Amino acid sequence: MSEEEEKAISGSAYAERVRQEVAEMMRHRLSPRTFSGALLIAKKGVILYEKYQGEENHATKTPVTDSSSFQLASISKTFTGMAVLSLVEKGKLGLDDPLQKFFPDFPYLGITVSMLLNHRSGLPNYLYFCDSLIKDRSIFLTNEEVIRLMTEHKPPAQYQPDRHFNYCNTNYLLLATIIEKASGQKYADYLQQTFFTPLEMTGTFVMDPAQAPRPHQTISHLFSWKAEPDNAFDGVTGDKGIYSTARDMLKWDQAIYSGNLFKPETLKAAFTPYSHEKPGIRNYGFGWRLMAYPDSTKNIVYHNGWWHGNNTVFYRFVEDSTTLIILGNRYNRGIYQAVRPLRAILGHGDSEEAGEE
Repeated sequence: MSEEEEKAISGSAYAERVRQEVAEMMRHRLSPRTFSGALLIAKKGVILYEKYQGEENHATKTPVTDSSSFQLASISKTFTGMAVLSLVEKGKLGLDDPLQKFFPDFPYLGITVSMLLNHRSGLPNYLYFCDSLIKDRSIFLTNEEVIRLMTEHKPPAQYQPDRHFNYCNTNYLLLATIIEKASGQKYADYLQQTFFTPLEMTGTFVMDPAQAPRPHQTISHLFSWKAEPDNAFDGVTGDKGIYSTARDMLKWDQAIYSGNLFKPETLKAAFTPYSHEKPGIRNYGFGWRLMAYPDSTKNIVYHNGWWHGNNTVFYRFVEDSTTLIILGNRYNRGIYQAVRPLRAILGHGDSEEAGEE
């Protein structure tokens, strides 16, 4: 996009109205009294509204800035899912590959890579069954340890494979480990090499809880501003664990639009709804939540996240390439509730709201 085109978007009457109405909404719903984090709105990659407030770390009073990196929580799944699809493009794995190709002793049969991506595996959620199996909660779990526990104890499946959509974090820890087996690299290294470095996402990384925090890595807080420490589950990656800035997330959004990162057929597969047991527009693709309308030009591709005191929102309004990003590090369900008025301001209002995760 030329500088003149950017100025035309930024200086338009629409952009000015968005800035005024979003600022007013922030005063009422996401004021400095309740919201610590970042909010960014862009159209075709041009930032229309950007706000940073609150504290990276309440104990040190370090303010949130455009360099602040937030725990994305389940928005991390968008990177995991697209990393898997990048390996499919390279011929390193197939969507129909059974899990036993990667985990020969895995006791759950009939599950493929695609069923992990679209949450149709029927597997149990490790965040629940590991509670009774962990002996030492002071040690960070790893993906490999969770897989070992599943292989050894075989907690009951929720459903038979491919019967129902059942959102499950276990799917994405398995995908992160499949990425490692198919690429020959650590999950964090593959994402760094494939996405973060080429896209100059300098504030984005896979967090290692055993290492010291990076510069501008935000602390998770309860609403009371009490710091919420990592727990044993923070060692697991793929379903969460990626930190990023608001501007880096805009780079991720724009790279997907660019056509340079993925083939058209890969993006079509990622944004296809795969679950039709329930009527309505809400659905799931490969690593993305979807609002799939009869008029496909109005489709919305998004993901929310919630982990500890981190609440996150990432919306991609495909019709006019508008982007909404909210990243918070002080627990606040109002972040999700703010989506509806923001959608109305941006001209994408609808009666159906997305959930928290």
